[in-house]
Amino acid sequence: MAITKVVAYAGDLLITTRGDSVRAVENYANEELSKIDGWSRKNKIRFNDTKSKVMLVTRRKQREDKDIALYLNFKPLEQVTQMKYLGIILD
Repeated sequence: MAITKVVAYAGDLLITTRGDSVRAVENYANEELSKIDGWSRKNKIRFNDTKSKVMLVTRRKQREDKDIALYLNFKPLEQVTQMKYLGIILD
């Protein structure tokens, strides 16, 4: 079962999804991003897909494909190994 949490502060939004496998997280996160995209279109808000990033954080030691394909505004989001959120570098 996947779990999603959303943290919003000022103009920044952080979405975390946790699940049993990378593929489960990918599928569930894309469903959630689709809902967010629908909400934003309905409310005439547009999230910048070029500034939005994807970062996979895992404790798994088994070999599993670490590439994750998430989409916002029907465009693939860039996957990174570190990102800055509210002045804190996550890696």
